[in-house]
Amino acid sequence: MADDCIFCKIIRKEIPSEIVFEDDEILVFKDINPQAPVHLLLIPTRHIETLNDVDQSDQALIGKLLSVAKHLAGEMGVSEGGYRVVVNCNKDAGQDVFHLHAHLLGGRKFSWPPG
Repeated sequence: MADDCIFCKIIRKEIPSEIVFEDDEILVFKDINPQAPVHLLLIPTRHIETLNDVDQSDQALIGKLLSVAKHLAGEMGVSEGGYRVVVNCNKDAGQDVFHLHAHLLGGRKFSWPPG
């Protein structure tokens, strides 16, 4: 874990968050600035900066991340109406925290293309 990474601090419980799922590999918590009625952040507990830093050894972890997103979409009641899973990679795509994370968004109608 990175000492100065805000998400690593959340994993270490140094910063409080509203955790909705946690195991040895993945932590999921509610976004403090939600962009939809359901807005969760799914993060690996191991520090990976961006999607560009994922390699073949991370395939199972990334698959699990998406599987957890699907499960939580069902628990949050947005799977039938629809939801989005978004991973921003680097600054031009809107990544602000450099710890790989996926946004699970649902509970409202989304437009396409996104901003």
